[in-house]
Amino acid sequence: MAWGLLVLAGMLEIVWAMALKQADGLTRFWPSLIGISVAMLSLVLLALALKHLPVGTAYAIWVGIGVFGVAVFGTLVLGEQMSSAKLLFLGLIGIGVAGLRIIES
Repeated sequence: MAWGLLVLAGMLEIVWAMALKQADGLTRFWPSLIGISVAMLSLVLLALALKHLPVGTAYAIWVGIGVFGVAVFGTLVLGEQMSSAKLLFLGLIGIGVAGLRIIES
Protein backbone atom coordinates (compact mmCIF):
# COMPACT_ATOMS: atom_id res chain seq x y z
CA MET A 1 0.00 0.00 0.00
CA ALA A 2 2.78 2.46 0.92
CA TRP A 3 4.59 1.81 -2.36
CA GLY A 4 1.40 2.44 -4.32
CA LEU A 5 0.88 5.75 -2.50
CA LEU A 6 4.47 6.70 -3.20
CA VAL A 7 4.19 5.95 -6.93
CA LEU A 8 0.92 7.89 -7.13
CA ALA A 9 2.53 10.81 -5.27
CA GLY A 10 5.42 10.73 -7.75
CA MET A 11 3.04 10.73 -10.71
CA LEU A 12 1.25 13.72 -9.21
CA GLU A 13 4.63 15.47 -9.16
CA ILE A 14 4.48 15.34 -12.95
CA VAL A 15 0.96 16.77 -13.03
CA TRP A 16 1.68 19.71 -10.74
CA ALA A 17 4.93 20.60 -12.47
CA MET A 18 3.24 20.61 -15.86
CA ALA A 19 0.33 22.66 -14.47
CA LEU A 20 2.72 25.23 -13.01
CA LYS A 21 4.48 25.48 -16.36
CA GLN A 22 1.10 26.37 -17.87
CA ALA A 23 0.39 28.78 -14.98
CA ASP A 24 2.96 31.22 -16.41
CA GLY A 25 4.45 32.30 -13.10
CA LEU A 26 1.14 31.86 -11.23
CA THR A 27 -0.51 34.50 -13.45
CA ARG A 28 -3.12 32.10 -14.88
CA PHE A 29 -5.73 31.13 -12.30
CA TRP A 30 -6.81 27.59 -13.25
CA PRO A 31 -3.39 26.13 -14.00
CA SER A 32 -2.10 27.76 -10.81
CA LEU A 33 -4.94 26.32 -8.74
CA ILE A 34 -4.47 22.86 -10.26
CA GLY A 35 -0.70 22.97 -9.77
CA ILE A 36 -0.84 24.07 -6.15
CA SER A 37 -3.69 21.69 -5.27
CA VAL A 38 -2.05 18.68 -6.88
CA ALA A 39 1.29 19.55 -5.24
CA MET A 40 -0.42 19.53 -1.84
CA LEU A 41 -2.06 16.18 -2.61
CA SER A 42 1.30 14.79 -3.71
CA LEU A 43 2.85 15.89 -0.41
CA VAL A 44 0.02 14.32 1.59
CA LEU A 45 0.45 11.00 -0.23
CA LEU A 46 4.21 11.17 0.32
CA ALA A 47 3.63 11.80 4.03
CA LEU A 48 1.32 8.79 4.25
CA ALA A 49 3.85 6.59 2.45
CA LEU A 50 6.58 7.77 4.83
CA LYS A 51 4.73 6.19 7.72
CA HIS A 52 5.91 2.82 6.37
CA LEU A 53 8.95 3.54 4.19
CA PRO A 54 12.45 4.85 4.89
CA VAL A 55 12.55 8.60 4.27
CA GLY A 56 15.72 8.64 2.16
CA THR A 57 14.54 5.93 -0.20
CA ALA A 58 10.96 7.19 -0.44
CA TYR A 59 11.98 10.78 -1.06
CA ALA A 60 14.52 9.78 -3.71
CA ILE A 61 11.93 7.66 -5.51
CA TRP A 62 9.27 10.40 -5.27
CA VAL A 63 11.62 13.01 -6.72
CA GLY A 64 13.02 10.55 -9.28
CA ILE A 65 9.57 9.74 -10.64
CA GLY A 66 8.83 13.45 -10.88
CA VAL A 67 12.12 14.36 -12.55
CA PHE A 68 11.93 11.53 -15.06
CA GLY A 69 8.26 12.13 -15.83
CA VAL A 70 8.53 15.89 -16.21
CA ALA A 71 11.54 15.53 -18.52
CA VAL A 72 9.72 13.01 -20.70
CA PHE A 73 6.48 15.03 -20.80
CA GLY A 74 8.43 18.21 -21.45
CA THR A 75 9.99 16.55 -24.47
CA LEU A 76 6.86 14.84 -25.78
CA VAL A 77 4.23 17.45 -24.96
CA LEU A 78 6.09 20.77 -24.86
CA GLY A 79 8.64 20.05 -27.57
CA GLU A 80 11.67 20.56 -25.32
CA GLN A 81 14.98 19.30 -26.68
CA MET A 82 16.16 15.80 -25.79
CA SER A 83 19.83 15.13 -26.34
CA SER A 84 21.53 11.77 -26.06
CA ALA A 85 23.23 12.97 -22.87
CA LYS A 86 19.86 13.90 -21.31
CA LEU A 87 18.47 10.54 -22.33
CA LEU A 88 21.45 8.77 -20.78
CA PHE A 89 21.11 10.59 -17.46
CA LEU A 90 17.33 10.14 -17.36
CA GLY A 91 17.96 6.43 -17.89
CA LEU A 92 20.34 6.47 -14.95
CA ILE A 93 17.66 8.14 -12.80
CA GLY A 94 15.21 5.43 -13.86
CA ILE A 95 17.72 2.72 -12.99
CA GLY A 96 18.38 4.38 -9.64
CA VAL A 97 14.69 4.59 -8.78
CA ALA A 98 14.12 0.97 -9.77
CA GLY A 99 17.20 -0.11 -7.82
CA LEU A 100 16.03 1.67 -4.67
CA ARG A 101 12.65 0.00 -4.97
CA ILE A 102 14.25 -3.43 -5.39
CA ILE A 103 16.54 -3.13 -2.39
CA GLU A 104 13.75 -1.88 -0.11
CA SER A 105 11.30 -4.69 -0.99
